[in-house]
Amino acid sequence: MERGFSQSFLAFSSPFDLRSYRTTLVLCLVLLVFGTTGCLRQWMRSMAPEDALLLSYGRFGDLERLMESRVPQLSMATTANLWYRCQAYAELKKYNKLFPCLDQMERNIARGDAWFIFDYRVGRTNISYVPPLWRAQAYLELKDYEKAVTEAARAADTAEAAHAAWRAVHLLNFFPNSNLEWQIRLTKIRALGVQAISHFHLGHRDKAREYALAIEAFEIPIMGVAGVMLARDTELARVSMALGEFERAYKASEDNAFFEGFAMPVMDFLIGGEEGESALSTMVLPQKFFRYKSAYETKRVEEAKKGYDELLQHPGLKTFGELYWIVLLDRGRIAEGEGARPKAIDYYKQAIEIIEQQRSTVNTEASKIGFVGDKQQAYQTLVSALLAEKQEAEAFEYVERSKARALVDLLASKQDFAVASGQEQQVAQLLTNLQTAEAEAIVQDPSLPKEQTTLRSARGIQITGDLKRENPELASLVAVTTTRTAEIQALLKPDETLVEYYAEGDALVVFVLTKTHIGAVSLKSANLAADVSAFRQALEDPRSNAYQAWSRKLHDRLLAPVAQHLTTKSVLIVPHGALHYLPWAALCTEKDCLIDRAGLRLLPSASVMPFLKSRKADREANVLVFGNPDLGDPQYDLKFAQKEAEAIAKAFTQPKLLVRKEASKQALQIWGSQFTYLHFATHGKFDPDAPMKSGLLLAGEKPGADVLTLGDLYSLRLNADLVTLSACETGLGKLHNGDDVVGLTRGFLYAGSSSIVASLWQVDDLATSLLMTQFYANLKKMDKRDALRQAQLATKKQYPHPFYWAAFQLTGMP
Repeated sequence: MERGFSQSFLAFSSPFDLRSYRTTLVLCLVLLVFGTTGCLRQWMRSMAPEDALLLSYGRFGDLERLMESRVPQLSMATTANLWYRCQAYAELKKYNKLFPCLDQMERNIARGDAWFIFDYRVGRTNISYVPPLWRAQAYLELKDYEKAVTEAARAADTAEAAHAAWRAVHLLNFFPNSNLEWQIRLTKIRALGVQAISHFHLGHRDKAREYALAIEAFEIPIMGVAGVMLARDTELARVSMALGEFERAYKASEDNAFFEGFAMPVMDFLIGGEEGESALSTMVLPQKFFRYKSAYETKRVEEAKKGYDELLQHPGLKTFGELYWIVLLDRGRIAEGEGARPKAIDYYKQAIEIIEQQRSTVNTEASKIGFVGDKQQAYQTLVSALLAEKQEAEAFEYVERSKARALVDLLASKQDFAVASGQEQQVAQLLTNLQTAEAEAIVQDPSLPKEQTTLRSARGIQITGDLKRENPELASLVAVTTTRTAEIQALLKPDETLVEYYAEGDALVVFVLTKTHIGAVSLKSANLAADVSAFRQALEDPRSNAYQAWSRKLHDRLLAPVAQHLTTKSVLIVPHGALHYLPWAALCTEKDCLIDRAGLRLLPSASVMPFLKSRKADREANVLVFGNPDLGDPQYDLKFAQKEAEAIAKAFTQPKLLVRKEASKQALQIWGSQFTYLHFATHGKFDPDAPMKSGLLLAGEKPGADVLTLGDLYSLRLNADLVTLSACETGLGKLHNGDDVVGLTRGFLYAGSSSIVASLWQVDDLATSLLMTQFYANLKKMDKRDALRQAQLATKKQYPHPFYWAAFQLTGMP
């Protein structure tokens, strides 16, 4: 992908120090003397060994095969072999090979084999600092920021120790070891950059800024001045970009203009391959991106426009996904600012195509360039432009793609999805092949066939198509798939209105769909999450009526603008962001509440509608009830939850009741697929900051709690018409982006449930017991939506405050 931008940036690409300032000047003079370039270029290639040339050309696949063929056994390889070998693994993102390779290199170094490349004066150069530095970069790419910080610090310390040891031996040497001096300084700079970016991602902005200042103040040596200055300015630019300090980033990237415009092209020409192969030309791209992105953010629009157009003409940009989509997005914004909205829309669509071609959680490019763009911002910008052009249906489709992208990101690290019986082997192989194809396409190894030169190879696209044919629902979890607006409308009931919200950045839009109509209204977005949070906090005290003012305010903000369209007896709501935490039934006017006027159901996104299936008619209803699991701590006991579970079980002819120690995660895995209804009267654990760790607390095989996590749900097979989570909670005070709620409900739907009834907060034990008992009694006479609504209305008469009844919401089939 970045063809040597990381490790090979610190490398020696031949026995000559081709990136030193002195060598560059000498080569330029020789070039003038020769008058012709063909023989000089051939001479340069003949002087470099094959492994160095493959590294320079960025042919990492060929380099990997060459080094492995020379010494098949890793334990038998010398440090010189491992230096090239580990670098190939690093650039190909083969972490399963990289870490053992670095471990072996350190073992070699520990027994004295710490030298590489003959220096023309002293004979060899110590590289004991290389393994921790490359390991730090790998951890940064893998988002293990704590380890990245530790390894980067170790790399800097090891480099300094190697330098001190060399000086002690060569104290009387008049000329310092230029290679060693240069490499140690490069190592320190690179280590500072890794530490800065890692601290930024860990939320330590002040610490990241300290490292940025240390980079800026880094002492430039006499030897290797050009290379060290280039490294310093590169690191400073990327760290400043991450911190949002674009003026500093612009200044740092501007200082690199000489190397980009003259020195690098000359070296690129001299050591480039036959067909334009080169590591150096692609190294320039991030440098240019730093400058033009900083120019755009600092209002140097004309310079940014010219620079972006130059970048878009560069064939190498297509291999830099994290740069490519940001350039397209900003270029579209420039076009829209010039009044060319149709042209801007085309740029935005191209940006989103690039975004949707990337699934990997290995954030390699973003970690290197420092700047991590908000991909959701691209969707929001396009949606706003489409709405301005009155293209509501297409805008709605991109809203759905935005939500699909968020779910794909949430589940990107997961591979063990449950599938229907008989599909396991074939689907597992497709997922493995897809992962391999995407990794190959992202790395952009020139050793691969030429047709695999886009971010997502033709092979990856074909595999995704095969997966969509085999299992469309699973395909929607591992790649963004498009559901047409007309398809959604066709699935709506004649007496139902779909109301979908989209809240991103400064945009808040509500779409209203019926079978024959689509409309969109832009709403006020300011302080929306704060208003939802305040409403929920007011609901905490059932003795107070303070909630009423917030209820009316949110009704006026969210429902009143589309009230004229809400004339059907049923309303399907698709929330977004903080609105996933909103108890919609409790939004009221001075006369009544939404629940008084319509039956409600929710969906995590409209695109799940084609996958919803009703199973109730297939068999006689039976129920599996989990009540008051023994979590190993008396404070978590739910007295009325156990009574509730027992009462619900008595209402069915074929129940299975599991309480206390029997209400375990293992029991669900054994019995879950055999029942029409699943009922959980237990605690929930919800973490908006780590949604995949959210889940239900059940009894463990050993004393204590076991968590049925969101990840577990996507590996579980159910055959349920309804899952009820009656003592669940997402926490009244903490709101986030809704991933925990979306992940949980989507997980149960994927596992095989037609619908879920869940609570947004843990409500009064007795009131919940009454509501749930009424709900199951109603199910014998009406559908789930009406059954829940009537149970809530009945509870509302006895307990008027919405704290007692408004937490419960139906998601899925009505």
